[in-house]
Amino acid sequence: MNPYANLAHFPVVARVPHAPPSLSSMLLILLNPSIPLRRFLLTFSMGQSPSTAAAPTPDLNRHQISQLHSSSDPPDFEPDLTIRLFDDCLAVIFHFLSNADRKECSHVCRRWRRVDGERRHRLSLVARPELQELVPSLFDRFDAVTKLTLRIDRKYASLNDDALIMISMRCRNLTRLKLRGCRDVTEIGMAGVGDNCKALKKLSCASCMFGTKGIAALLDRCVTLEDLTLKRLRGVHHITEVEVGAAASLKSICLKELVNGQSFTPLVISSKKLRTLKVIGCTGDWDDTLVRVGCLNGGLVEIHLEKVQVSDVGLVGVSRCLGLETLHVVKTAECSNIGLSMVAERCRLLRKIHIDGWRTNRIGDDGLAAIGKHCSDLQELVLIGVYPTFSSLAAIACNCRNLERLALCGIGTVGDAEIECIADKCVALKKLCIKGCPVSNAGIGALASGCPNLVKVKVKKCRKITGRGVEWVREQRVSLAFNYDDSEVEALDGSGSDGVGGAHDGVAEAEAEAEAEAEPPSSNNNTRLTMLRTRLGLLAGRNLLSCAFRRLSNIDNVSSSNFL
Repeated sequence: MNPYANLAHFPVVARVPHAPPSLSSMLLILLNPSIPLRRFLLTFSMGQSPSTAAAPTPDLNRHQISQLHSSSDPPDFEPDLTIRLFDDCLAVIFHFLSNADRKECSHVCRRWRRVDGERRHRLSLVARPELQELVPSLFDRFDAVTKLTLRIDRKYASLNDDALIMISMRCRNLTRLKLRGCRDVTEIGMAGVGDNCKALKKLSCASCMFGTKGIAALLDRCVTLEDLTLKRLRGVHHITEVEVGAAASLKSICLKELVNGQSFTPLVISSKKLRTLKVIGCTGDWDDTLVRVGCLNGGLVEIHLEKVQVSDVGLVGVSRCLGLETLHVVKTAECSNIGLSMVAERCRLLRKIHIDGWRTNRIGDDGLAAIGKHCSDLQELVLIGVYPTFSSLAAIACNCRNLERLALCGIGTVGDAEIECIADKCVALKKLCIKGCPVSNAGIGALASGCPNLVKVKVKKCRKITGRGVEWVREQRVSLAFNYDDSEVEALDGSGSDGVGGAHDGVAEAEAEAEAEAEPPSSNNNTRLTMLRTRLGLLAGRNLLSCAFRRLSNIDNVSSSNFL
């Protein structure tokens, strides 16, 4: 049996047996779509058993290696072809594998295990107390880790300060650290991380108990930290001033689902290099905090406000950040046209705006018209649960000539006339999303000749649009990627964005947050009751409170299909 019979498509390995393949040649093989990666590895390791020592000795030269694969081998001998690969080439192959496949490859032979350990930079561990006993052997093998995740379910005990300090001493080149559910870690352990991991740039903590003291202990010792994410951080029982001596390097702060999150206001203000601030689902009034941030730290370029208590006073504070480029105002019921107009008038460099009015009818034509008048560099606009009319959308379409991405979700006032105006005026538009709007075939038909740079359209849950109208548009514009979903109207998705990773495509991100169908604004008691039930259902995880209000709404004959 010829061992090279199945390797005709590997020119470097089969035709030049005496020359190790170069890194570029290996990449060409890897990028060939006709060669599955698993088949590639199995082919190069055929005949290799886990108990076989595949690593060549230091005295084994290239000529001796070639003799291992000479034609004089018995017919049933299948050599290990990976022995001729450099370690760097093998590491590149491992990089394309999933975690499960990479774990299996580490058990093939000692060499593969060594290469995997020396070049693995990302590691995720279950943070149980027993991990402390395995730290020496584990990090002797993985000695190049720069991104570490310690995760444990909240119902189990986690590792303690001693284990975390021991890990930090073994990972002194750590640049990213994630702690999930490590409830037994205190400010002592965080101080140890700050002492040992001087190159740490990104820290993310969720469901931990060390509170503001643990964060302050780390920041005082780690002067290179740039990204800080805190989610459901416990131990902040009252608003206290966080004394931080070294926050000059912070560029991004994300606070999510925190109680008394205003305790970190001094940290935000003292971080003079801060560019991104995200406040999502935090309790308390944030108006005073945003006013102080706007007065003392006006260098912010990206602000996310989602499911927080913010009024126009807070937006006026945001308007002091004259270099603001990205603004998300999502499910903030007290924000109105006044605050949005102030932001649009002062922050004229805005490029991305996401607005979810939560169907409160407080943001409408006036605020959107101000955006169209002052934000001429706008490139991305997402509107959810607001009620603009033709006049405000026409102002945006005419004045924002650089608009490339537009999403209209759950808007009952956007019809064929508005879509025709967009198709006629938005010459730079590349992506358009229409969801839950009363648009018909006549409206989307305008896209067949309008928006010359349009490359992708997504239409979802628009009852007046039929498949025949969509097919006609596809025939007129063959190059247009038209995604059409005619399924029934779904419920309101109460889950917002996590605010940590953030998607680059705001239109795709808006689909996950958008309401399926919008109704005209109403001031009757039933609408108010349903709105109150929706908000409290989101805060309570849709358990006890949502069930109670569902019963109450049934008594009042209020339909819940539009919200739940």
